[in-house]
This record gives sequence, structure tokens and C-alpha cells, in this order.
Amino acid sequence: MQNRLRMLALSSIFALLAAPSTNAGAGAADTPFHQEFHEPYVIGDGPGVNDVRTLAVDRSGSVWAGTRAGLYVLRKGERRWTPLMKADEAGPVFDIAIADDATVWIGAWNGVYRSTAKGIEKIAGIDQPVAALCPTGQEVFALGPDGMWRIRAGQATRHALPCARSIHAVACDADGSLWIATAVGLYHYASNGVTLYQNEEDILSAEVHDLAFAADGSLWVGGLGGLTIYKRGKRVRVLVPEDGLPTGFVTCVSRGPDGRMWVGTTSGVARYNGKTWSLRHSRRWLLNDEVRDVAFDADGTAWVATAAGVSAIKRKEMTLAAKAGHYLEVCLARHVREPGLVEKCTLTIPGDTSNWQPRDDDNDGQYTAMYLAMESFRYAVTKDAKARTNAKKAFDAQRFLQTVTETPGFVARTVVPASWTGMADPNETMSEQQWAERRVRDPRSKRVAQRWRPSKDGKWLWKGDTSSDEITGHFFGYVFYYDLVADDAEKEVVRAHVRRMMDYIIDGGYVLKDIDGTHTRWAVWSPEKLNGDPDWAPERGVNSVEILSFLKATYHMTGDEKYQQHYLRLLREHGYLENVRFAKTLNPSWRTHIDDELLALAYPGLLLYEKDPDLRRVYRESLDHWYAAVKDDQSPFLNFVYGSLAGKDAELDESIAFLRDNPLDLVRWRVDNSRREDVRLRRFPETGLLQTDRVLPASERGIIRWDGNPFQPVEGDDGETESDGVFWLLPYWMGRYYGFIKPPQ
Repeated sequence: MQNRLRMLALSSIFALLAAPSTNAGAGAADTPFHQEFHEPYVIGDGPGVNDVRTLAVDRSGSVWAGTRAGLYVLRKGERRWTPLMKADEAGPVFDIAIADDATVWIGAWNGVYRSTAKGIEKIAGIDQPVAALCPTGQEVFALGPDGMWRIRAGQATRHALPCARSIHAVACDADGSLWIATAVGLYHYASNGVTLYQNEEDILSAEVHDLAFAADGSLWVGGLGGLTIYKRGKRVRVLVPEDGLPTGFVTCVSRGPDGRMWVGTTSGVARYNGKTWSLRHSRRWLLNDEVRDVAFDADGTAWVATAAGVSAIKRKEMTLAAKAGHYLEVCLARHVREPGLVEKCTLTIPGDTSNWQPRDDDNDGQYTAMYLAMESFRYAVTKDAKARTNAKKAFDAQRFLQTVTETPGFVARTVVPASWTGMADPNETMSEQQWAERRVRDPRSKRVAQRWRPSKDGKWLWKGDTSSDEITGHFFGYVFYYDLVADDAEKEVVRAHVRRMMDYIIDGGYVLKDIDGTHTRWAVWSPEKLNGDPDWAPERGVNSVEILSFLKATYHMTGDEKYQQHYLRLLREHGYLENVRFAKTLNPSWRTHIDDELLALAYPGLLLYEKDPDLRRVYRESLDHWYAAVKDDQSPFLNFVYGSLAGKDAELDESIAFLRDNPLDLVRWRVDNSRREDVRLRRFPETGLLQTDRVLPASERGIIRWDGNPFQPVEGDDGETESDGVFWLLPYWMGRYYGFIKPPQ
């Protein structure tokens, strides 16, 4: 009875240690922000139909698209495009412009058309291709390779071209003059003559593709090389990839309703607010990265013409709390599979979330544990009964990974229904020659022919060779479930479960023994390996933190001195205190983001529960050393783990920026930043990989978990899977719990 009372008293004391930090600042206000999202609009089938060259939005909100195959309109509120050209007139449309009187003008392969109450009508007298239009006052200028026409009251008058025939675009100045973009330079056509900007001192390149006036009256001219900016006819600035453009191949320029300049390129559409650039590219944002034109409606939606259809970049006002609700809805709809494991799902049609299938992963146990922690934080903040139910189901799934093995304490990596055949990592057959080759490459490798085993009841297949990552993740989830969610009866279940796991590891000699009686490939925490085997040197620091964290957490939950004694023995007799001091290795060949995440999962078990000031001093030194190496990742999860344990608002602005900027779309589209000219590639911080020279905004890179490298230039799988969103939800609710993020305003 005394032991029991002492255990409960310890539990109460340690629960206080896990309470929200009081040392952090006031926290960030959750004020509404504009969340962008993408809606694709494929025009139709057939050759050239989706090869969009030009767009315009009329006063009613209808979107007009000119393609290689003809003219189409998307009426406001509709999803289906309507063709407007007769079959014998259909052909390339090069430009669409809206006049002051709301008339829509169309420059096509066979002349000029305009909108009327009855449809579109062709302007008589122009049968040649018209490349560019410029409505101004009571007339419209139409230019093409065969001449220039001035159209007034429906009558066209032909004039000689004041420029080269290779016309790309035309813009009207406030004084009635014309600026004409051609393949051989920029022309200014005014009443007092024609000026050509062609030389290097005048313009970045003679190949000019488009032009537009900025809010301050300056003229932005885009083409090969980038942008040249003029004021009152004089070049005042250039903008090139070194200034933030993704590429020097500019295809179009438009001014948005908020004054930002939108610059279309062959690598997406970039936006400039006067200080910084942002990029929208990849299938997450565009049907194709080759952008031809951008037009805007009254709601601020950007309609983007691409080589594969029209993309609408829309926005809506949200709070972080509302965004969390969106991600949770996605997670619960498609990412929790029986018996309660949380993972990505497979999309049978890329990008189509209405057709999906569950999938397995080597680290299902760890990722489900992070979901367990997320729902534990959500319950602690909101007291939402659904969060509690979800957390309990996740814990039960974690526990099932142990009981399904019918062993004293071995934990499976994952389980799948026995009917599954397409697992991510099937059983392996290997010849002696192949095994020898693998051992030469990696002497620590383990030969595991049978990865999957049937459960006793025949309903499940469970996977062995469980890694240290899994056990670390499990304990991270248990810490917060035990302290923040579990009632007395559930705490008893948790205590029994972690005792079984910990006893099994201790009895195995601080390793996780698989069914074959030898340790699994990665689950090794023994002094003999970490301190005595040079091939385990890369894991020495991380795995030392892990095993100490497991023992401390188990002692916290059970109150059993046995686990404290093992903890102290490793610290004092086997030098684990020194192993921990610089657990985050900076050796360039050993650095991995997997270890960064594992330390984030393991540190709470040490720093939440250790009271000895000398040990805490070393653990804090270790934590600071780790964080100095990871804070440039701009990860809200890593930031909030550090902030919660150090009592600081660590990189709070960067964390909030990530949470706001991350796309609503969780489909894992392939995002390629390796071809961007505004980004340099280097081999840092992980020497073995090519990486970007800075962490790009969340909306400009692929979706990763926090064991992934945010500097990696290419991410995603062409929309074949969808993320579960826990990478966002866990830091959000952690931030709410620890006061880094305030409730929504």
C-alpha cells in the first residue's frame, strides 16, 4: 500500500512538471489571415483545348480564355467552359482585352472579335492574325504581323506597323501612347515618333514577352533575362533571379488588385510586394508551371493561363484554429485505419481524394504516437470528448502493436489486415551473394527474411524488425497521454504496458530482441554497442538520450525504483551522461533529420521529469546544442519542443509563418525547386544530399514530416499519396497547450 501511495504521489508531482510553461512570452495572437488555395479548371478534351494563351475576366465575373483551339468562357459560378467560336472559325486566340465599356475584345488567328448581347461578332476588314490588343478611350488598337488597325465604332482602319512584326503584347500609357513588346525589342509609339529600347544599357534583353503598369505608374517589362522597369521612359531598375525571380525566362506580367505584381515564368508564377517574392508552382498550385497570362476577378482570385488549362489561385480568410479543424477533418476522413493507426493514404487517381486506399509504413507506430500526442494536447486545451476518444483509440492501437506479437514485450512496427498483399515492405528473399554484398556495404545490416507474421487469431499480419524510432515515438505519445488524458483506470493500463516494454528491453540487455532472439536492425541502446562498437558511434548520442528517456518516463509512470536504478547505472557507470551532452552530432557524414526528430521525441521524457539540478544542467546543455543545429529548419514542432522545455518563445514568428503558409492541400504533389535560378544548391546540412541554400516557405516546397529534410529541393510523389496532416496539427496543439499560440480572436 505504501508503495502504491508513493507511486501516486510521484505521479501527481511529475504531472505538474508537464504543465504548460510559465516562462514563455505572451504567445502569438490567432488573428484571421488570407489562406490561398488552388482550384484547377481543365477546359476540355481535344488538341490544343487546354493550351491556354490569354485570359480576361469581365465585369460579370465570367472568365474568358483564349487557347490554341479557340475561345471559351466560364460563367461565374459554373465549372464547365462554353466554346464561343463556330467550328469553321475555331483556331488560336492570342489576346483578350476588356474595354472601359465592358466590351470583350478578342485577337485571333483570323482577325478581331468582340462580345455583343447575342454572342461574339467578327470585325469586318481584318482577316489577318492579331497578336495583341489595346482598348483605349473610344478606340481599340489591334496589332499583328501584317499591320496595325485602329477600331472605332466597329470600323477598322489599317495602318503601317510602327514596330517589328514579332509582336507579343501592347499596353496603353496614360498619355495615349503605346508600348509594344516584340521579339527584337521594346517600342514606344507616341505622337512625336517611335523609340526603340534594344541595347543592353536600355533593356535586359531584346526578347520582350509582356508588359504592365505598376501601381506607382512604372512600366514593368518582362522577357528573357528577367524584368526591366521604366519610369517616364527611363530604365530605373532590373529584377533578375538574384533578386528573387525563379527564372530569367519571364512570359507575362500583370498587376494584382492589391498592387502586387504577378510575374509569369516557365517555372510558375512569382509575386512581388515591393520587398519580397513568393512563388506558386508545381501541381499543388498550377496545372502546369508554364504560365502564359494572369487575370483577376473582383474577389481577388488570380486566374492563371497555363500550358495545361486554367488555374484559379483563390483565398479565404481563416484562423489557425479553423485551419486545424480542416486538417483534422482530412485526417479522420482518410488516415485512421484499423486498429487505429494513422498514416498517409494512397490515391488511386493522382490528386483525387475521393478515391483512396489505406496504406502501411515502416514507422506506423511512431507516426501514430505523434497523433496520440497531438490529440492529447488538443484534449488538454479544449476538453473535447472526441479528442479524448481519439487519443484512447490511438493508445489502444499502440498497445495492440505489442499484444498482437504474443510475446512478453516485443512491439511490432505495424499491423495490416491479413487480406492485404501489397504491403510497403514485403518479405525478402536474398541469395548468399547478395547478403555478402550488403554486409560489406553495411556490417551492421540484419538479414530479415520474414518481416510479416500472422497473428494468433489469423486476422492480422504484424511486422517485425522494429526500429528505435518506433519505441521512441511510442514513449513520446505515452508521456502526454498519461499526463494529459488518461483517467485512473487508463493510467493502470498505461503503466502495465510501458512496464512490459521496458522490462523486455532491459532483459534483452538494453536492446529490442526480435523473434529470432537477436536485436533488431536499429533498436540498440546497450553500452557494449554504443560505447564499445565503433560502427555504432553515429548513434551513440541519440540512442543514449532515447534509453534514458524511456527509463525516466517508465519510472515517472510506475514509481518503480528499478527503472531509476537502471537509469542511474547507465549515467554513472557507462558514461551516458557524456554521451548525452552533445547528442546531436555535427559530423557532416552522420547528420540526419531523422535523428533531429528522434531527439525532439526523446528530450521531453528527460527534461519534464528530471529534478536533479546537475543532471538537468547537462540535459539543458544537450538541448541547446541540438536546437542550435536545427532552428534554421523553421519547424514549429522542433521550435515548440525546445520552447516548452527551455521556457522560451523559440523562433515564434517563423513557427506562426509556417503554420499560416502551409497549403490546405495535403496531397503530396511533386515539387521541384532544383531548377530555380533564385536558389543555389549545396551539400549542407546533410553532406550526402544536394540541398537548397535556405529553407523555402512551406507553400513553395513539398509536404514532409519532421524526420524529412526541409532543404531537400525535390519532394513528393506526383500526387499519389496524401499526408495525414499530423506534422501540422501536433505543433499547433502543442503551441496552444504551452501558450505559444493564443485562442482565435
